[in-house]
Amino acid sequence: MSFNRFRPFTVGCMLAAFMLAAPLVLGQMTPTQTSTTTTTARERNTAIRSVPSGSKMKFRGVVIERSGDMFTIRDRSRADYQVLITDQTSIKTHGGFFRSGKKYPVTDILRGLIVEVEGKGDNAGALVADKIRFNESDMRAAITSDTRVSPVEANQERLAGQMDELYAVAAEARAEVKAVNERVSSLDDYDVQESVSVNFRTNSAVLSPEAKQQLDELAVKTQGARAFMIEVAGHTDATGSDAKNFRLSRARADAVVQYLAVQHKIPLRRFITPMGFGKTDAVADNTSPAGRQQNRRVDVKMIINRGLNQAPAPATSSAAPTRP
Repeated sequence: MSFNRFRPFTVGCMLAAFMLAAPLVLGQMTPTQTSTTTTTARERNTAIRSVPSGSKMKFRGVVIERSGDMFTIRDRSRADYQVLITDQTSIKTHGGFFRSGKKYPVTDILRGLIVEVEGKGDNAGALVADKIRFNESDMRAAITSDTRVSPVEANQERLAGQMDELYAVAAEARAEVKAVNERVSSLDDYDVQESVSVNFRTNSAVLSPEAKQQLDELAVKTQGARAFMIEVAGHTDATGSDAKNFRLSRARADAVVQYLAVQHKIPLRRFITPMGFGKTDAVADNTSPAGRQQNRRVDVKMIINRGLNQAPAPATSSAAPTRP
């Protein structure tokens, strides 16, 4: 029997099937009774189209995003819809005239898979899928694509994590370098920690009991101190010649250094070279006895090196790195 005798009948059947399926593929079907299925409200991108609640729809597109039981599909007009998969959703490949399609689990809905979805809109604007159909060849293509793309994305995430760690390490290193630079820049800077002025009798470089008591109190404050120096400057009143006053002021400064070094064991390396200024740096009027008494003095200062006395910068945490 010749096949040509049945060709018109076969073509007619195919055309009739196409005409019956066309309204389902090309447009929206008439609304039915509101579905009893309810879902919690979901946040969506404003570009995603909302499906009217209870409306039955069927459209074809490509899966562009998958998250849990939801996936986003994009149709030919580049409109995006969110599709909800439930336990009742049927997921199969397209079947022929005499066989049903192959069933697939929910987890096989991959990005890049071209699917045909049929279902109803829920109260949140998503399409609750009753049926999901696709071609076997499209599934193989999606699997191939996912096999190639997923390792690349995983590698990108790993590299991003490494970059964040490197940024954190670099930020910590910059902070440490900045702290070191500040300490080095401060090596020539000193802060006055303590100061005292001891007075002398006329034409004398002998320490009085009151002067020794003042120096004793200063020496106690040096105990346990680090990076300190002692600056000693001797002075006189305006009585006598300049040469005599320079020698006398230096002798007074030396007497202070000797007392602190011998009586309190302060190392000589802690002393800045003592200096005698004579009558050149008066602090009071030399025309009165009280003023001259104030000028016969030795100024003693305990100074701290700003750079060496700084505490090391604490290590910065890399938990929340910030990229530059």
